[in-house]
Amino acid sequence: MTTSQSPARAVTTQGRAEAARPLRLFLGLDAVVTGGNGLIYLFAAGPVGDLLGLDTSFLRGIGVFLTVYGALVAVLASRPVPSTAATKVVIEANLLWAVASVAAVVFGWLDPNTVGTVWTPLQAAVVAAFAVLQMNGLRRLGN
Repeated sequence: MTTSQSPARAVTTQGRAEAARPLRLFLGLDAVVTGGNGLIYLFAAGPVGDLLGLDTSFLRGIGVFLTVYGALVAVLASRPVPSTAATKVVIEANLLWAVASVAAVVFGWLDPNTVGTVWTPLQAAVVAAFAVLQMNGLRRLGN
């Protein structure tokens, strides 16, 4: 503790870090699931494309995006108290992903087979759940 830092300030900072634990957990889980999914799409695009009925180049592109996005979310999750603004961007991106995934199936933007048609909204539900959990984590911080 520096001379300009009061004991009350140290407790407040420690209290915020403790309050941020659920948010950090949900950001971390999001990073692992998203990054893992991205790596699978990137390195196993052929078999996954066959399974889901989707183009391998499309899956590789999504794989690159998800891998980078997952890494960025992991960096955010590693902070003692994640940035409110950055967390809101993650939440909004997750909600946009979920809506776009369902819309892609409903409006026929993609032409997956039956497995892909089931998989797409299921993964959208997981992403939306992460967004809700992250919103609740921000509320716990008072943001």
